[in-house]
Amino acid sequence: MNVLLILGHPRTDSYCTALADAYREGAREADVDVRELAVADIEFDPDVRADSPENQPLEPDLRAAQRDLEWADHLVFVYPNWWGTMPARLKGFFDRLFRPGFAFSFYDEGEGAGKEELLDDKTAELIVTMDVPPRIYRWVLRQPGNHALKRATLGYAGVRTTRVTNMGPIEDSSLEEREDWLEEVRELGRSLETGPDTRLGRAKRTATSWLKALRLQFYPMAWIAYTIGALAAVGSDAFSAGAYWLGLGFLFALEAATVLSNEYADYETDRWNTFAGPFTGGSRVLVDDELSFGQVRAGIGAFLAAAVALGGAAALVGIGSTAATAGTMGALAALALGYTLPPLRLAYRTLGELDVAVTHSVGVLVLGFVVLGGAWYDPVPWLLGLPFLLSVLPSITLAGVPDVAADRLADKWTIAARFGVGGAATVAAGTAVLGALLGALLGLLDVVPGYGPAIYLSLVHALGLVWLLRERLEPAAGAQRIDLLMAASLSFIAWFGVVPLVGLL
Repeated sequence: MNVLLILGHPRTDSYCTALADAYREGAREADVDVRELAVADIEFDPDVRADSPENQPLEPDLRAAQRDLEWADHLVFVYPNWWGTMPARLKGFFDRLFRPGFAFSFYDEGEGAGKEELLDDKTAELIVTMDVPPRIYRWVLRQPGNHALKRATLGYAGVRTTRVTNMGPIEDSSLEEREDWLEEVRELGRSLETGPDTRLGRAKRTATSWLKALRLQFYPMAWIAYTIGALAAVGSDAFSAGAYWLGLGFLFALEAATVLSNEYADYETDRWNTFAGPFTGGSRVLVDDELSFGQVRAGIGAFLAAAVALGGAAALVGIGSTAATAGTMGALAALALGYTLPPLRLAYRTLGELDVAVTHSVGVLVLGFVVLGGAWYDPVPWLLGLPFLLSVLPSITLAGVPDVAADRLADKWTIAARFGVGGAATVAAGTAVLGALLGALLGLLDVVPGYGPAIYLSLVHALGLVWLLRERLEPAAGAQRIDLLMAASLSFIAWFGVVPLVGLL
């Protein structure tokens, strides 16, 4: 590991220097490479005098500091807290050095306008001296300087701060207290032997990565459809049945295994994707090395085992036919996992959108109906599920637009990849209008339970989505961020989930 130790005090005869020396001693005991930089010793103008920092030439010392920053894996800042934040010279160091083209860059491509973090391969830690008691600084003053450096400066460039150590009050401290702080900082340096994260920090980071990988934002859609099916079978008594909760557990485990398998199988297209968002491009835990391929494979296996156990229990204790429940679960699992996994790999054969729509609407709705005693051939769950299916198709079809270039490179032939962005827009518009018309017809004819007058508003939403597609989507532009369109198409699904769900309760 390469460690750059930056002394941010404007003098080199301060207690901060002693702390930096102690950290260096500990770090070298941990057998890491350490370079040191004192902002007091480098010659540079701390003020940005040009119209933008990148237009002001760097002095030789700043160019050398830039090379040191590029070399480093871990940055350690030792500085005093003055007036709640860092000294002016350290602030000037960041003003001049953390500039566009080095720390970050901007891009502007329609709705894809944004920022790229250029130092996201680095970690950092802050060692801060202060005269206010650290508890007061944290709980009363709310750590303004720590947050500014950690989030607004380092975080803006992609540097992840692993720990912050506040020490004080310094002015009235005893020699014994100062010696204790030196030893504490020396131990911080030694701890680099196991990496820049603390044990708790590593655990938190791993847990956060798994939550990110599971992509929980996708689960409610299936849960709502499953509950509609259960309510259609036995009414509100469904919630008191153990089989309902076991089936819901099966559904969660299967969804988790499916999401992780998609992450695993779609690595290549995710790696090439430059327009990833909250609903497209995967969670990127593999692309960003947050989890290993082995960890993801283990996660898939664990969730599949949980799905088998929970599904078997639901089939055995369920109100309905054991064979029908097991058969429905098996078919649902085959379709869900077959989205990206061989031999089906439906997403690579222009059948992925239909697969997602079927599994997240009719599939789980029929499952809920069967688990709670309904017959799989009863027309009620199928009729309830059909407009739901059509309402899912716009969002899952449009989700291929930001991925279209990457998908083509990976031979993943989504609707957008095969028929172009214009073709995807046509499918999204047509299925939205058709779904709204079918939902309104079911409500008008009163042939299934749950569809009240509110479903007619889905027609307005569908027409609004069609208008947005005409106004905001640029077919000739190819891959593009479409966050507003994704929000509009995903919220469209709510009409066919929430309205029947409320109507059946």
